[in-house]
Amino acid sequence: MSKIAGVVATLAGGGEPSSPVQKVWKPELYKIQLDAPAPHPVRCQRTLPLPPANSTADAVEDNSQAVRLYGSEYHGVMGHLEAEQILANATDGSYLVRRSPKTDGYYTLSVRFNKRCKHFKVFHKPGSGHHLREQDKHYETVHEMVADGLINFHMQLYASPIIQQINQQTKNCYQQSPYMTLNRRKLRALSNELGKSASVDTSDAAPTITSIKDSQPQAQQQQQQQEEEEEEQQLLPQQDPMPLVYEKPHNFKVHTFKGLNWCEFCANFLWGFTAQGVKCDACGFMAHNKCSELVPPKCVPDLKCIRGVFGTDLTTMVQLHQCNIPFVVRRCVEEVEARGMLQEGIYRVSGFADEIDALKLALDRDGEKTDMSEGAYGNVNVIAGTLKLYLRLLPVPLITFQAYPSFMAAGRNALPAEQLQLMAEAVRRLPPAHFNCLQYMLEHLKRVASHYAVNKMNEHNLATVFAPTLIATPQHMTNLTEEIFMLSSLITHCEKIFASSTKKQ
Repeated sequence: MSKIAGVVATLAGGGEPSSPVQKVWKPELYKIQLDAPAPHPVRCQRTLPLPPANSTADAVEDNSQAVRLYGSEYHGVMGHLEAEQILANATDGSYLVRRSPKTDGYYTLSVRFNKRCKHFKVFHKPGSGHHLREQDKHYETVHEMVADGLINFHMQLYASPIIQQINQQTKNCYQQSPYMTLNRRKLRALSNELGKSASVDTSDAAPTITSIKDSQPQAQQQQQQQEEEEEEQQLLPQQDPMPLVYEKPHNFKVHTFKGLNWCEFCANFLWGFTAQGVKCDACGFMAHNKCSELVPPKCVPDLKCIRGVFGTDLTTMVQLHQCNIPFVVRRCVEEVEARGMLQEGIYRVSGFADEIDALKLALDRDGEKTDMSEGAYGNVNVIAGTLKLYLRLLPVPLITFQAYPSFMAAGRNALPAEQLQLMAEAVRRLPPAHFNCLQYMLEHLKRVASHYAVNKMNEHNLATVFAPTLIATPQHMTNLTEEIFMLSSLITHCEKIFASSTKKQ
């Protein structure tokens, strides 16, 4: 298969079902952060001595302020050796706050990480919060400070090769970035609109947007137009969707992201507890601080209104829309069940890539109001392909990285009763958004399989198609035999598995 054909097959959900699926997001940093130790405050078990009777009013106030700021993890005046002794047998992530002898103006945070004790001067500024240095991040609580610090310690220890690769990127990575992959068609449409506006501008002032074609001979324009049409049909990833010269700098600002988010330049996870990266106020571009330096000045503010749902973390999406099932999944499933259950090869046969991309744009732009009727999309395989594309673009797959080992262990169990019990336990490991969506999808696929005599798609065939999409398989894994068997069992017994799982929750 040629490179171009492979891209088209991937976008359309085609190709051999068991072949590697092109992933947009890189999960390695997310998986590493999952193993970072959590903060554990060490509560003070002794009664803190009151300041001496001859203490100044400031000293008394300082002591009272420390108790108010740090609560039961404040241990009063304590040297570093005593703090290390208290933390010696504690788990990684354990911490306490103390006042070092003969110090003034700050307290000391002692944290255990990697079986060693680290000590930091910690300050508090009313209105700004806790910080180590004035120019560093500020936190509402010491607990948040420790959580963020532990993640950063952990990433420095275990993720330095990946972080080094991020720091060595060049501007050439932009055309293959997730931002361009997910928004190519939108950017092209917005660019065309900008081009029309620029073409009617007859003022003498130099416009901010000028057509590249204006200065070209007609024959050259025709040839270029033909080449662009050919590239449009092939969906080449390196094609610049902004055929106009468009210069507008991004307005990046440090941002604390809620939920799970990925860098739209390098595709890696935005790690940390707070201030994980930067976000453009105008268009919403999210990136690591280092990556933002490589983003070209092509900010498109209108894009912010149609960023949409594809490529967004599932938990973030259901919280944002206050729903159990994302509307993309629900609408696609409803449409397939209305007119695709008897379609031979449903979910196996690919729809046209350009129609899938058009429907993706419509769902991102119009949301629930998107017209997905037979009149708008007569080929139901386009609906099925769009559903697979949505699930494939989830940064965290439906069967998450944490739950994947439990599902695989259950699938390897040869005793049917024990296998179902283990699968029910594995399902309970999923976050609520993933639990609900997986149940919804499996029950749908079970109904599809019930029409096997006509559509030729039984549980095994559907599992073969969906295994690379629903399961957190390693990037370069090609043999998905065990994953397919496990998913086939999930589809076959989904009612029993989820009924058992729900009872025990």
